[in-house]
Amino acid sequence: MNVYAQILIDEAKTRGITVKIIDEEANLYRLCYGNNSVLCRESLTEKTCAMAMTICDDKSLTHRILYKSGLRVPRQAIYINMTQAIDLMQTWNSLVIKPASGEQGRGITVDVREKEELQQAIKSASKYSEHILLEEFVHGRDLRIIVIDHKFVAAIERKPAFIIGDGASTIRQLVKKKNKALIQTTGGESQIPINTETERVIHHRNFSWEDVLPHEQELQVCKTANYHTGGTIIDVTDEVSYTLRTAAEKASHVLNIPVVGLDFLVPDFSGDDYVIIEANERPGLANHEPQPTAERFIDFLFPETKK
Repeated sequence: MNVYAQILIDEAKTRGITVKIIDEEANLYRLCYGNNSVLCRESLTEKTCAMAMTICDDKSLTHRILYKSGLRVPRQAIYINMTQAIDLMQTWNSLVIKPASGEQGRGITVDVREKEELQQAIKSASKYSEHILLEEFVHGRDLRIIVIDHKFVAAIERKPAFIIGDGASTIRQLVKKKNKALIQTTGGESQIPINTETERVIHHRNFSWEDVLPHEQELQVCKTANYHTGGTIIDVTDEVSYTLRTAAEKASHVLNIPVVGLDFLVPDFSGDDYVIIEANERPGLANHEPQPTAERFIDFLFPETKK
């Protein structure tokens, strides 16, 4: 089982809960205690209804529901044609192009300002979804908040992947070297993509794949801050304001999903300004250690075993 399932299985076992592995490849398992049993796939369980799954799988639908509830979201439109996309890019100054469904940052291009980049971004997103979203690019720090049983539990800041120059290796060599380390430390869960999007980000900083990065110079190589694309994560649970906590809890109620990872962009973790950009129905709780996400997850499923 991967780390996202294993952390929950380990916590269940400490409470005398029986674990039955249903399908290891899919990280599917059943937890049994007394007369109760719950089927789980990592942090997704039978407690999450089909309607909540449907809403979270469609980023446009998630956006509309959050907006109608009074929660703050960036401006967004469904892609129709290039004329429309160019008009929005000029109106909003910069766009995020993303597939309407999908996860782990696949097919997302951030901070698109030029026509050629826009065409490539739409092509990339179309590989993952029939429908493509055009979203206003909002500057801010990337914050993932975990809500379990509709209560705030933990938060991390997610930072985009970067490399540090040694004065001798090319950027391509440095990315490959970092990927080798990431694969070893994360079991293959995280690595920097070597693709046209990474090349675009490098080019924006006036570098190419074959340039040698000066000694100790840091270079951001991704715009997305996803852990799976080589991003780093920092626990910021204690820094998150009451406003952000309550917004996350309200979002979980509005989406009718008891266990959810909500992605915010904020200028300051202790402030009141925010936009919510996505909701993840199967958040990776292992990414939030040392916060008690596994404990709160098992508390939610089997409150009678609460320590």
